Amino acid sequence: MSNPPQGFLAQQRAALRSSWQRLVATVRRQGPSQIQFWFIALAVGVAAGFVALLFRKGIIWLQTLMYGHEDVRALLAHADGLPWYWLVIVPTLGGLAVGLLLHFFTNDGRVRSVADVIEGAALHEGRVEKRAGLASAVASWITLSTGGSTGREGPVVHLAAVISSWVSNRIHADGITGRDLLGCAVAAAVSASFNAPIAGALFALEVVLRHFAVHAFAPIVIASVAGTVINRLEFGDVTEFSLPDATALAFYIELPAFLLLGLVSGVIAVILMKSVFWTEDLGNYLQARTGLPRYLRPACAGLLLGGLAIWFPHIIGVGYETTTNALTGQLLLHEAIVFAILKVIAVAITMAGRMGGGIFSPSLMVGALTGLAFGMIATSIFPDVSGSEVLYALAGMGAVAAAVLGAPISTTLIVFELTGDWQTGLAVMVAVSLSTALASRMVDRSFFLTQLERRDVHLAAGPQAYLLSTVRIIKIMRPMGHPRAADEATCWDLIGEGVYFDGNASLETAMPVFDRANHDFIPVVRLGGEDTPPELLGALFQVDALKALNRALAETAAEEHS
Repeated sequence: MSNPPQGFLAQQRAALRSSWQRLVATVRRQGPSQIQFWFIALAVGVAAGFVALLFRKGIIWLQTLMYGHEDVRALLAHADGLPWYWLVIVPTLGGLAVGLLLHFFTNDGRVRSVADVIEGAALHEGRVEKRAGLASAVASWITLSTGGSTGREGPVVHLAAVISSWVSNRIHADGITGRDLLGCAVAAAVSASFNAPIAGALFALEVVLRHFAVHAFAPIVIASVAGTVINRLEFGDVTEFSLPDATALAFYIELPAFLLLGLVSGVIAVILMKSVFWTEDLGNYLQARTGLPRYLRPACAGLLLGGLAIWFPHIIGVGYETTTNALTGQLLLHEAIVFAILKVIAVAITMAGRMGGGIFSPSLMVGALTGLAFGMIATSIFPDVSGSEVLYALAGMGAVAAAVLGAPISTTLIVFELTGDWQTGLAVMVAVSLSTALASRMVDRSFFLTQLERRDVHLAAGPQAYLLSTVRIIKIMRPMGHPRAADEATCWDLIGEGVYFDGNASLETAMPVFDRANHDFIPVVRLGGEDTPPELLGALFQVDALKALNRALAETAAEEHS
């Protein structure tokens, strides 16, 4: 009779030996290529980090040239002493330069931003437009340096995506590798912009890739750390904003106030997003009615911003000084309310005027002002059970930004890293959760996804919605020479009835037709001119379309859970 303990030990030794053999085989088969990819991710992270640093330095240089003051945090105080006409001329000329640049280097006069990076990750194997992307980066640089009221993270993220796209094309990366490199570039750019390595990595996963696959985590973290190191070598290990020491919760009884702040912040975030979209629609309408050339649209927006800056120069640029004043409680109640309203107006004018820039920094500023105003009211009503009003500003900053970006996890972390205050996590998390839940039901999940929906790019509903647009009919149809091709006479009968697909269409067009028509297959044609009959290429069978969709869904699920 065998000894049970000895049998157990023998089983464990055998299991360890088998695991070791599998590990050695995996390293021999995949290890070198995986390590090589990590080095590529590191290189992409370093490049994206330097791009973010140079972009920031470039803004300081051009801003100094235009306004005679290099400190973006003290621009407000300096702008108060400038002649009124200079506050109008600078953004107007900046807008004219942006308009001409986009007119000649883009096909639609539109600045590329984070939404285009998300689209590239979902639909274009991690690639973005390079020519239009570079032009957009230069346009946003001019805008942010000459008084545009947006942020620098959007153009930096897209510029980093241009770098990763170039690398992906050079190494002939497949879709998964291209998306991973895109995530690396985005993480490094965000980390280098805000000195926030944790939030930078999670932003890439949560907002751009929109999954948390394990295989993507390590290279993205490597790139994010690289971007942070580059930032700290230049600016040191300092937080973006400084807070007073007293930011602790007075009592747990105060938490319901942060629940209410989350709901208020969600409404403010929706107002900010809807204002941009409404103003953009208004701009499109006025441009069409007046026949205004598209290269003059940013100049008109710059003129409006300049007129507003005469009385309220705090709208100029990113708005770090006003945000800092809100987080340190240096504003009065009416100032916080008025500045928040004016910032929303200025952001809407800048973005709808197609001047460029990002939405993240403006949402931080609007959120901080919202939180401060709410905190002043709450602490005045319940002074005995209230903590510092500054804590409300911090929670509001995170809540509005999270709702705008549709990124509660990374935004919560980036608020911590921007301020260096980890004692307020409970309040921030409560406000962020409520604001995101409310705002996501009033728009298509986030500002970026709503932008894409307005362009008929349907990513908000998930892969089951957008994967149809990635599968081309011509690649899965059965040509006329196929062994199991459709009957040619039946195909021509259907074409005569107007039931056919263009070979350039996708399954997004095909599946609704199959749902309506009672046919097993539909002919696919190449359309000619008005007097040229269509050329029959083959037929798309419904069973083949369903198989192609199933494969695409399976591949996506495998990537997201690998």
